[in-house]
Parts: sequence; structure tokens; C-alpha cells
Amino acid sequence: MDVLALVGPSGTGKSHRALIVAHKHGADAIIDDGILIKDGKIVAGHSAKKEQSKIMAVRRAIFILPGHAEEVRKAIEKVSPHRILVLGTSENMVHKIAKILQLPAIAQIIHIEDIASKAEMEKARFYRLKQGKHIIPVPTIELKPHFSGYLIDPLQTLFKRSSTRRRRLGEKSIVRPVFSYYGKLSIDDNVVENIVRSEMKRNHPINKVSHIQVRHLFVGDEDRGLKISCEVVLSYGNHIPTLIEQAQKRVRECVEYMTGMIVHEVDIGVKALYVQA
Repeated sequence: MDVLALVGPSGTGKSHRALIVAHKHGADAIIDDGILIKDGKIVAGHSAKKEQSKIMAVRRAIFILPGHAEEVRKAIEKVSPHRILVLGTSENMVHKIAKILQLPAIAQIIHIEDIASKAEMEKARFYRLKQGKHIIPVPTIELKPHFSGYLIDPLQTLFKRSSTRRRRLGEKSIVRPVFSYYGKLSIDDNVVENIVRSEMKRNHPINKVSHIQVRHLFVGDEDRGLKISCEVVLSYGNHIPTLIEQAQKRVRECVEYMTGMIVHEVDIGVKALYVQA
């Protein structure tokens, strides 16, 4: 197992560039702010970004809190990564992390100054200090179970009516990179409508689905998620409240799983009952 390191001052864009660096150097695992990421999934650890004080965040990031290092060491042994990229604010920090986690000696250290311009680092520092944006280098749908108490930036969406709205996130927000190895991902509202229609039609008591609407809930300029509504025609003879409750749950889970976007409401109106002759 090889170990690489990406080093740079806090807020200069290390986490934002971690996926690119890992992909370029063939690293299939990343250690960043107290968590172990393998193949785009958080497999062990606890993020320093969740700590309430700076001192505790530092202790969490270098794995000196009780049981933290042992948990991650066991996970590394289990998943057996080929190459690990360790992120830190200094060379001393990444060497300390490697030693605590009992990793091999770091073979190569990459400095943020070597892969990012001064302007790019200043921009990253601005977003960290002024807008409180923190990045975890994993997809949104992977972040949700681990950071349920935080506002997580949903996938970028192509809005039907307004493409000029911009998101403003609070101080404790966590956002994922808006890129992957292959480019930017955008999801149109028509895709969400098709997911809703397909999931509804899988339920045999629902005879017809119509008037599907996907609305984005905004607080000021901030997109807080989706509100989905539709009308259905049900087959006669079923318990309507139970049927609708089950359909709401399935639609919400399916849309969130397939798109990574947050669904706050699924409103279903029963338009009519179908009685077979």
C-alpha cells in the first residue's frame, strides 16, 4: 500500500481538489478531516467538521481522540486500499496522521501551491471564511446519512423557469464538489417527473398518474429542496389512506436515492376511482 499526501493551509481548496488529485495519482482512498473515504464512500471515522470547537476539530483530524484511530486502522485493514491520499495543513500533520494510523511512510507530498493558482486559493479561502462553505469529497447521497444535521448542497439542477438563482449556504453548511471525474452533472425537473411517474405506475392499485409538478422551495435565494405534487386515479376497493402513504414514501425515497436531491413534501391528490366493469 502506497501513501501520498496533499498539504496546504486551511481553506485553500484541498478537499475541493482531493478527487482530482486522487484520480490523477491512482489513489482509491482518501483520509480527510478524520474520515476514511474509499471509492467515493465514507467507510470509517468521524469528521472534524462536526466538532463544536477548533481544538476538538484538530484532535479529531489527527486521530488522537479515544478509539478514533483504532476504528480507522481496522477499516483500512478491511478494505485494503491500493493507495491512500492523506490531506493535511502541514507536512508535520500528514506525517503524524500516517504514524498514528500505522501507515507506510509517505512516498510523495503534493503541495496545494503546485496544483492551484494564488487566485484559486484566495477564492477558496473567501468561501470558507465569508460563506462558511466546507467540502467533503464524496457524493451528496453518501453525505446524507453521515451529516443529517447539516445543510447539504443538493446536486446542481437545470431550472425550468429560472436559471439565474444562486445558492447561499450558512456557516455550518457542507457542500460536495460540483464535479466528478467525468464532468459536471445537471438534473432537469423532467427527470424527476419521469421518476415519479415510473414509481407510481409500479403500484398496481394506481391506475393513472397526471399533473406531476416539481417545485423548488426557496428561502430567499437558497434552494432548500423539492416539493412534488401529482394527481392519481385509483382502482376501486383499496384503503386509500394506506395506499397514498405508501406511495408518498416510495416516491420520496426513490427520488432522493436516484438524484441526491432532498424531497420535503410529496402531495398526492386522488382525482377519481376506477371501477372495472
